[in-house]
Amino acid sequence: MLTNSGPVALAVLAVLAVASIYSWTLIFGKMSSFSKATKQSRRFIRTFRKATRLQEIAAITADYQPSPLALVFDEVYEAYKRQTGGYGPPRNLAPLERSAQTASSEAVTRLEQRLTWLATIASSATFVGLFGTVMGIVDAFHGLGTAGSATLRAVAPGISEALITTAAGIFVAVPAGVAYNQFTARLRVFASGIDDFARELLNSLEEIPQRGAAAPGQPAQRAMNPMDAMGREV
Repeated sequence: MLTNSGPVALAVLAVLAVASIYSWTLIFGKMSSFSKATKQSRRFIRTFRKATRLQEIAAITADYQPSPLALVFDEVYEAYKRQTGGYGPPRNLAPLERSAQTASSEAVTRLEQRLTWLATIASSATFVGLFGTVMGIVDAFHGLGTAGSATLRAVAPGISEALITTAAGIFVAVPAGVAYNQFTARLRVFASGIDDFARELLNSLEEIPQRGAAAPGQPAQRAMNPMDAMGREV
């Protein structure tokens, strides 16, 4: 059937083959990156909650690069160091909140990189295949009119060959559409986890002045390290 297909149908099939290879490459690549991000995020949050100093976490964030939480921590920690030099309670939480929001957006953007290609392939592959089918049917009827024969036997082979491109388009579009929906759902889970972690980090920093402040009539206490406060809270 392929050997009897016209040049338009073969060109459409070649385009669909390239789209299929690219979509499956994206699918397997995203599955791998999402799996690494999930595992590394779980490890990072456990390490974060066990640590007693910010410096301990900052020294090992390079080991958790696939995790979006490590990116958020690095951005917030850099903003924290600019305020305090790395010690003591933060003077103003607003810059830290903005840094956390920016880092969260960057982390989600990094995870969804090239994901829109799956949506594009899923929505357009069927129409590309349909285009090949339409052109094949046009050629079949054109040949039928030229031959002057109006029997089904004369037109059926050309139509069946043309329908191959529609089947190929569906074969390419369905996996891409399913994968895009699944990855989009996982991205929402990642975004929620990143926001929760950012709030947990900011809440810990916000509680430091309250825990380190002296009560009325008592001598002032030494300012508590941010991670000491967070450790006691956990």
